[in-house]
Amino acid sequence: MTDAPVKNLVTASGPEPAPEPASSSRAPRRMARTRPAKEPKRKITWDRIKAQRVLLLMAVPLLMYQILFKYVPVYGWAIAFQDYKPGRGNIWNQEWVGFENFVDLFTGVNGERFRRVVVNTLGQSVLTLVVGTLGAIVLALLLNEVKNAPFKRIMQNITYMPHFLSWVIVASLASVALSLPSSGGFINQGLMNLGIVQEPILFLTEPNHFWGIVAGTSLWKELGWNTILYLAAITAIDPSLYEAAEVDGAGRYRKMWNITLPGIRPTIVVLLIINSGWILSTNFELPYFLGNGLISETAETIDVFVLRYGYQLGNYSLAVVAGIFKTVVAIILVGSANMAAKRLNQETLV
Repeated sequence: MTDAPVKNLVTASGPEPAPEPASSSRAPRRMARTRPAKEPKRKITWDRIKAQRVLLLMAVPLLMYQILFKYVPVYGWAIAFQDYKPGRGNIWNQEWVGFENFVDLFTGVNGERFRRVVVNTLGQSVLTLVVGTLGAIVLALLLNEVKNAPFKRIMQNITYMPHFLSWVIVASLASVALSLPSSGGFINQGLMNLGIVQEPILFLTEPNHFWGIVAGTSLWKELGWNTILYLAAITAIDPSLYEAAEVDGAGRYRKMWNITLPGIRPTIVVLLIINSGWILSTNFELPYFLGNGLISETAETIDVFVLRYGYQLGNYSLAVVAGIFKTVVAIILVGSANMAAKRLNQETLV
């Protein structure tokens, strides 16, 4: 009796076709069926517009505000290509100089200083963003674990309150806190009492400390406010996940690491993408009020540079060129961050 190839397998439920090899043309199709299908995009129809007409009407004032204050002033970018002098009349009566202002800003007399302030702006912004994001995430995780509701409410109010102070007041408080002990500088006094330093540190006269001062001051002011979105994202996590983890013997830290952090990851990614567009638009008040001639090499930012060498000297074309530079870089950063998030299969803006 010779062996014959078996074409069909017989089971209790009847004959079943033998599995096809992986190289079969049907194999990729079967693998494709197992992947989750993407939801089809809903087409915009007049019926949908009519059903949502109330929401659309509510959005009209905001849309008009954006057009009036964000898009209409873009025509002023023409000043960047002119030798603008206010006494000549309106913007269209000026002398056109092409890209001469761009060349002067990046390679001219102020070129070296402008490149330095770009580095200062990036350093202060990135450090502030990293410290602020990590601090807000940690505070949100800790507040979420507080079971005493009154104590949690008090802690939230204490951390939120500095957000409502103006940056001028915050800069004044930071200046006093970093001063000598005889002038109320409690930071120096505390460091000396702990034995960390033997003599007071003149923080506002040493360039190496300024970026940390900006990041620390921004963290103190905005820490509680930045936790709001993360706390809201935490409340959206399914409570049954925590219950299942607790049944499996997971502790608080394990639940934070394996449930809470992955649950708020989309929020973290989206906020990082949005904040990447503000990298060159760092806080203006702190570098302006806390900076001085001794630390100008690390304190001066693009906005301070534009104020001093643009508006105060009447060089409005230079100021507009710097603004265009910030806008272009912001668009590139947001687009790059969005593409990077998409490649990593994370939440994106578009």
